[in-house]
Amino acid sequence: MSTQDSKRLRNPLKTARGLGSAKDGTQHFVVQRVTAIAMIPLVLYVVGLIVSWIGADYVAVRASVANPCNAVLLSAFLIAMFWHAKLGLQVVIEDYVHTPGLAIASQLAVVFVCVLAALASVLAIIRIALGA
Repeated sequence: MSTQDSKRLRNPLKTARGLGSAKDGTQHFVVQRVTAIAMIPLVLYVVGLIVSWIGADYVAVRASVANPCNAVLLSAFLIAMFWHAKLGLQVVIEDYVHTPGLAIASQLAVVFVCVLAALASVLAIIRIALGA
């Protein structure tokens, strides 16, 4: 029997053995769902806040963002949004980028961009809130 014939007759479990643990995907799945659920009320709040700014001048919008409750909820929205985006893009890269070097570079770029954007956004809110 040739090696190709023996591979065809292998049990799927035998084929999967040695490819690493399958325990890590559950945490990723749960965290992605938790961020999605957290985004529901946060998105509604942010959309309501933005709608309330219609017709308002710069000073009023800045004062609204400087409100501690609004600053905290806007920061929570941004952190959850960028975290959720990072998790979603990670799955897309894992599923569709098959070149190992490109996949690693893409994953690093996604993490870097999401962390940098989240930090810049939260810093902007802090600066507005502190009046800087």
